[in-house]
Amino acid sequence: MTNIISLAEIKVGLNFGDETIPVGRLASRDYKIYFEFDEAFLDLGLEISPLNLPLESGVQTFNPSLFEGLPGVFNDSLPDGWGRLLFDRLVRSRNLLPHEFTPLDRLAYIGFMGLGALVYEPDYSDERPAETIDLDLLADQTQEVIDGEAENVLEELVDLNGSSAGARPKALVGVAQNRQHIIHGKHELSKDYEYWIVKFANTIDGVDAGAIEYVYSLMAKEAGLEMTQTHLFPASKGAGYFATQRFDRDNRKRFHMHTVSGLLHSDFRVPALDYEDLLALTEVLTKDIREVEKMFRLTVFNILSHNRDDHGKNFSFLMDSSGQWKLAPPYDLTFSSGPRGHQSTMVMGEGQNPTTEHLIKLGKEANLTRSQIDTIIEQVKHALGQWEVLSKNHNVSNLNIKLIKSRLLV
Repeated sequence: MTNIISLAEIKVGLNFGDETIPVGRLASRDYKIYFEFDEAFLDLGLEISPLNLPLESGVQTFNPSLFEGLPGVFNDSLPDGWGRLLFDRLVRSRNLLPHEFTPLDRLAYIGFMGLGALVYEPDYSDERPAETIDLDLLADQTQEVIDGEAENVLEELVDLNGSSAGARPKALVGVAQNRQHIIHGKHELSKDYEYWIVKFANTIDGVDAGAIEYVYSLMAKEAGLEMTQTHLFPASKGAGYFATQRFDRDNRKRFHMHTVSGLLHSDFRVPALDYEDLLALTEVLTKDIREVEKMFRLTVFNILSHNRDDHGKNFSFLMDSSGQWKLAPPYDLTFSSGPRGHQSTMVMGEGQNPTTEHLIKLGKEANLTRSQIDTIIEQVKHALGQWEVLSKNHNVSNLNIKLIKSRLLV
């Protein structure tokens, strides 16, 4: 780990898979963060955050009480939850204090290896060889970290986590196309490997959490959601490790990724969004009714499947090198509870017990036809009706099979 004397400035770039395009500079002065676009980048007309980072000359500042003063688009590059815990533990193991690291310092540790297409200089990310990964060993190591031990593997776990977000431990890996070999996957991979994310259990997960999320991914695909590939890797303990292919990478090509939380400058820890906001955002950003329909289908799936951890960081959009936006494939789809048991994102003002009537009203507000709305709801219900068979096939516990079945709105 490179020791950093607090950075006063960091360069921001975009890399879609070839050369890096200079975007601008972030600077920190007197506990406040400033950003300025490069003049040459302004001429390209690429809006990396259309709603809260205007494509204009001059220095811009942001709310210091949100995202530690960062614009939301750059805050999206930083890990939270498990990733932040790992980094802070590593910092302390070097006799440093986490609060001594500014957001700019943390971005330097993301460097060129974060999720999406944004890159940062100086780059303090570690270059590691493509070593083979044993998922069972990695699961044991993450548990040791949760238990407050394993200082000797912190640096490797930080490297594997990259900038992925969320409370559950994750690793960015390379998976062989035949699914028989797994290696470190943060850096450039050979054509025989694909970029994936593997998840591990946290302190509140059961041993079948991976299997539950995998079954949810199967039901989501059956419901017509455009998912990336998913897989359930075998585990020595429990029902398996859930893994999903990364959607910000396509071989060497990279896509700019932006969460709803970052786009709207909305704190995902404070429930304040309605799916009506998400559908409106989709229309404004993509200008494509087909993408709006995808967001509505995802809404229906989340509501009917009791996925209540549906906060603003669990929805993302992708931008390609031409500046075209589209809805990112769904992720973090699983049985979950939200704040006080409510949906994290409401449906037409209802968070406690949203029903199909709320969904129908939402679809109409988004200018979908009643035929489209009814078809999507029926497709999702049909897919969720397969829960019991699929969950038994993938070793979900009988207790969870019954519990989840009782909460599905089918």
